[in-house]
Amino acid sequence: MTKKGQALSVLIVSTLAFTVCFMVWMMFGVIGIPIKKALGLNATEFGLLTATPVLTGSLIRVPLGIWTDKYGGRIVMALLMSLTVPAIWLMSYASAYWHFLAIGLFVGLAGGSFSVGTPYVARWFPKNQQGFAMGIYGAGNSGAAVNKFVAPALVVAFGWAMVPQVYAAIMLGTVILFWFFSYSDPTHLVPSNVKFSDQLKSLKDPKVLKYCQFYSIVFGGYVALSLWMVQYYVGEFGLDIRSAALLAACFSLPGGVLRAAGGWMSDKWGARSVTWWVLWVSWICLFLLSYPQTDFTIATTSGPATFHIGLNVYAFTGLMFILGIAFAFGKASVFKYISDDYTDNIGTISGIVGLAGGLGGFVLPIMFGVLMDLTGIRSSAFMLMFGVVWVSLIWMYWTEVRRTEILGKNATPFNLHN
Repeated sequence: MTKKGQALSVLIVSTLAFTVCFMVWMMFGVIGIPIKKALGLNATEFGLLTATPVLTGSLIRVPLGIWTDKYGGRIVMALLMSLTVPAIWLMSYASAYWHFLAIGLFVGLAGGSFSVGTPYVARWFPKNQQGFAMGIYGAGNSGAAVNKFVAPALVVAFGWAMVPQVYAAIMLGTVILFWFFSYSDPTHLVPSNVKFSDQLKSLKDPKVLKYCQFYSIVFGGYVALSLWMVQYYVGEFGLDIRSAALLAACFSLPGGVLRAAGGWMSDKWGARSVTWWVLWVSWICLFLLSYPQTDFTIATTSGPATFHIGLNVYAFTGLMFILGIAFAFGKASVFKYISDDYTDNIGTISGIVGLAGGLGGFVLPIMFGVLMDLTGIRSSAFMLMFGVVWVSLIWMYWTEVRRTEILGKNATPFNLHN
């Protein structure tokens, strides 16, 4: 097979593998609802349950990025997926809260696959196509939406315990498929004796910190909301689990699939321009989503008049759909920053930024639950994310946008390398 054919094969099979890994990683977003009911969990406990796999998948990302640079993405990805199969299967036998938390930590290894596939795929393509290639691979995030189609059907038909059994079988099949259709190229390896602690020193780079902040929103927020939305629809709008999952997929699906479009846009117009607009669109959507269901009474000349303000299920889903698109573009643009700035160190930097994004996906669901328990307001989750996006907009304005002359005779194109 030609080098170009191998690159295409690697891209396709790696994207499939990442989709399955993400589907498994997001499993608790659906099966957590019957588990919550069976165990009598409050919102904070439910948040911790859904977030536990995200923690492991985040913490493992930096070493996985380093090992991918050193040993190659093919062997690291295959081993990683293989390790998750027994844990996924065991999930169906869990019965106590601590069982789910403990097994969830091992299932969460699947979430580390992003830091393996990103550098593995990127190195098979020329620099001017890397944003698009990484965007295609990152579209595996749509596994969160696939989970919302598959898991509810299994829950309704057979009970929640069938979901991990089916997912374990799918993961095993994917490992075999990946191994036979992926390739290794010794020239892609980056020999390094740098220690894990040395790699973390890159966090002293202000640009890396900023990319971590951006990614904690566009990826961490995507993960958190993908886990949170099914039960949000059930509680806020009184839907059954299948209808709730279907509507929640209106956020998860574009948030994954359109990442490739974000990669193309970042290649064409630059990471900075795309990220700037992503943050503004997210800020507007989250502002509207933050408003709680409100009834108020006004004293009028003809007596008290009561009004209701709040998003109905259609407006809510429409805003979530737009937010999902924005997050998809943002996930791709942040990694275009990395491929531009850290060409020889993509694995390590993508691992660190991926770690930050994953930790956002771990912390946010727990904070959603805490705020829900404290205030009783479901939309407090969006209030929190609105504040985080506001911080990022200010940070980006002062470090990038304000330093660029956009209008006038000295204006330069809105691109990272001007």
